[in-house]
Amino acid sequence: MSNDLLGIHHVTAMTDDVVRNYEFFTQVLGMRLVKKTVNQDDIHTYHTFFADDGGNAGTDMTFFDFPGQPKGKPGTNSIYRTSFRVPSDAALEYYKNRFEAFAVKHEDISEVFGNKVLRFEEADGQLFQLISDENDTGVEPGTPWKNGPVPEEYAIYGLGPIEIHVSYYEDFLTALKQIYKMKEIHKDDEFAVLEVGEGGNGARVFLYNDQDSEAIQGYGEVHHVSFRVKDDAAIEEWEERYKGMGIPNSTIIDRFYFKALYARIGHILIEISTDGPGFATDEPYETMGESLALPPLLEPKREYIESQIRMFDTTTN
Repeated sequence: MSNDLLGIHHVTAMTDDVVRNYEFFTQVLGMRLVKKTVNQDDIHTYHTFFADDGGNAGTDMTFFDFPGQPKGKPGTNSIYRTSFRVPSDAALEYYKNRFEAFAVKHEDISEVFGNKVLRFEEADGQLFQLISDENDTGVEPGTPWKNGPVPEEYAIYGLGPIEIHVSYYEDFLTALKQIYKMKEIHKDDEFAVLEVGEGGNGARVFLYNDQDSEAIQGYGEVHHVSFRVKDDAAIEEWEERYKGMGIPNSTIIDRFYFKALYARIGHILIEISTDGPGFATDEPYETMGESLALPPLLEPKREYIESQIRMFDTTTN
């Protein structure tokens, strides 16, 4: 169908320090800052986007900068961990050595659903993992950052499976299948794997049955996950689908770089986003992320916005 979900579009999390976060993602992880803008729902705060070389949909991890916000606490009924795709098992070894050199907290390389992974944390406790595409088939990855600090043969080039923990495992699993037409490719009493579109690491949800204490939202936690659709016609069909199923939603919001539609399923905020127009809409490839970009709706407020946020240099991006 024309409105089928194609894969993961982006993940948005919360940070308490936009500069430290920028340095970690660009200098340590080797992801490119492709857009430095503001939270369109709270223009006093930054919204930064880290992605592949061209800022392609399905590759970007984004952050709201909320200075002074309480620290979050990982737990159930949340998007628990974000994955990043790397080309091979050898890339995991490369990053493991890199993490040791940069004193990044990490675990040993392990395996989840037949894929080797390397789990690690940012300084604020945000939980991540690298996942190897060594045996992956499905949604194509993006392009490694050509001018980044990590050799292209090892570098992160896309988002991997989203790890969700819930205490109402069976009900949430049913919702993902019925509402979002996700395909169940594995299920036991504690863990399920679902996928959309062409499948593979760029289109999967890892769902865990977790009866432990509930997560507390704050910095160091994920805010929402977004799934890709092709175009405006597809997202309009999703708005109608939500309406027909009686699911409360935001209605379609034009974020300038893509159209967005939000709905909360249980505790989990799920966005559906169009692949375009994309991040090259208002900045050339060569200088993406170097200056404060504002969508046309906010451009008249530039002077005020720049007086409210803490400016920082990203020209070395």
